[in-house]
Amino acid sequence: MEPKQPAVYILANKKNGTLYIGVTSDLEHRVWEHKQEKIPGFTKKYSINKLVYYELYENIRNAIQREKDLKHWNRLWKLRLINQYNSNWKDLYEDIAR
Repeated sequence: MEPKQPAVYILANKKNGTLYIGVTSDLEHRVWEHKQEKIPGFTKKYSINKLVYYELYENIRNAIQREKDLKHWNRLWKLRLINQYNSNWKDLYEDIAR
């Protein structure tokens, strides 16, 4: 079994659309859950299931702190962050799926 790696991620429903920021110890599985609409709530209601940004961490404490920080950013900063690393807003799920 592979060790889990904490991650912070941003999902969107479309380019410059509605954003969701989350934290997980299993990025591939968590994004898959969003794509399958297994998680009730905000992401399911607004079809937010496109992985547009993520960061990997060595420990979950740092990932949780980063998630909190990003959630306090204004929308423009979040859009700039995504555009800096993924200007086409490509769904990065295929890059992480095994």
